[in-house]
Amino acid sequence: MIITQTVPTPVGPLALLARGGVLVAAGFTADPLEMFARLSPSLRALPLREGDLGDAAEAVREYLDGKVGALDRIPVEQPGTPTRQRLYEALRAVPAGTTVSYGQLAEKAGLPRTAARAAGSACAQNLIAPFVPCHRVVPSTGGYGSYYYGTPVKEWLVAHESRA
Repeated sequence: MIITQTVPTPVGPLALLARGGVLVAAGFTADPLEMFARLSPSLRALPLREGDLGDAAEAVREYLDGKVGALDRIPVEQPGTPTRQRLYEALRAVPAGTTVSYGQLAEKAGLPRTAARAAGSACAQNLIAPFVPCHRVVPSTGGYGSYYYGTPVKEWLVAHESRA
């Protein structure tokens, strides 16, 4: 079974989806079905129920209250090749309040800097924002770049973490 809970944030509702206490999706939407539709077929075959996700929801509230490292303690799981998993692990290691370029993310994952395109692809396919903080990756040419949930959400997350 997939349990879902939606938590309000200053940039809109954040839908959380978990299976067995492990977050499998999170995204800035009021409709958890949008996140559910992005899951693997095996997870979409499970029933979806609203419920209390306890620590994950509490971590979001702590994050919003300025404890920006709170999301790091929540276990996450999403599909991907070994390379993509290395990139997701490297993303989770980028400290709150800092940003890296796509090339730097590739290097942190132990990949050549030329793997910046793979880093961009991993960010674009990330199912667990902001717990896997792809918002902390910016283009080396400047600016914020794109974000699945819109640039204003990315800007808010980066600014919120920088203030904390």
